[in-house]
Amino acid sequence: MDVLIALFLVFLGCAGLLYLMTRMPGKSPSGALAPLTQDQLLLRDSMQADLNILAFEIGERNTFHMKSYTRACDFLFDSLDQTGLAVQKIPYDIDGQKFYNIEAHKPGIQDQDIIIVGAHYDSVLGSPGANDNGSGVVAVLALAKRLAHKPLTKTVRFVLFANEEPPAFQTKQMGSWNYARRCRENKDRIIVMLSIETIGYYSENPGSQQYPFPFGFFYPDTGNFLAVVGQLKNRSLISGLVKHLRTHGKIPTEGVAAFSFIPGVGWSDHWAFWQEGYPAVMLTDTAPYRYPFYHSADDTTDKIDYEQLSRVVTALELLIENLAGHASL
Repeated sequence: MDVLIALFLVFLGCAGLLYLMTRMPGKSPSGALAPLTQDQLLLRDSMQADLNILAFEIGERNTFHMKSYTRACDFLFDSLDQTGLAVQKIPYDIDGQKFYNIEAHKPGIQDQDIIIVGAHYDSVLGSPGANDNGSGVVAVLALAKRLAHKPLTKTVRFVLFANEEPPAFQTKQMGSWNYARRCRENKDRIIVMLSIETIGYYSENPGSQQYPFPFGFFYPDTGNFLAVVGQLKNRSLISGLVKHLRTHGKIPTEGVAAFSFIPGVGWSDHWAFWQEGYPAVMLTDTAPYRYPFYHSADDTTDKIDYEQLSRVVTALELLIENLAGHASL
């Protein structure tokens, strides 16, 4: 009897924990989405053009293809520079080789709190990286362009990171970890880091979405949503982001506040900010749990759903404005 009671208590504890991890406020939009507005159509075309340069014309970009890696860095620097924001390449060394994080800085008007909006611009060996992570990169470019001249209370930094993919993955060679460590040394007051990771693939087909066990019991099996992923200790932050994306962004959104050892939870640059004690979340289409071309030579520009990507970026723009606060000039 004592064993049965103990097992029942363990079951209740696990069920309660899973409830905390998966329960999010509001209801995810369902059914047919509204047609794109004229602004969203222009945004769609702009991101498609940028992604065509990055993942088709430049293509594979990593430590094994330094010429194209450098070309990508220069293209992204020039693109951010055209926003009118203060842009810099921030170098760091790996075994004598220089790599660069690229930062566009939008100072806050009334306080020193900082929001980081970031994505990695390298691609995995053997892949042109259209979705992973060209989709995240062009989203950051678009957000920088659209928010550059809006008065915001808090500082926003748009950062493109080098070396997220193997062999740097989850090591101190990651560009994002070098950047986060620099922030910690400078005592920067980062209130949240948003890691935009692989956000370009969506499907309305039942069974198109997979999960690590046991999360499939709590989420839809149709891969048409944006996921907000972070640590359990940041549950209130994640809940707030999900609520805003569902209510104001009006896009299908799911969220999870979990442990970093669960496969996929720490698989991007937000993980690097966790190492330095900063709150950080990943915004993603869930990558290998949905995208059949993940980390392959077939991760090409024709696989991207540019209309839904436009809706997602519009929603993220509203979210960042909300986080950063409107300021009066």
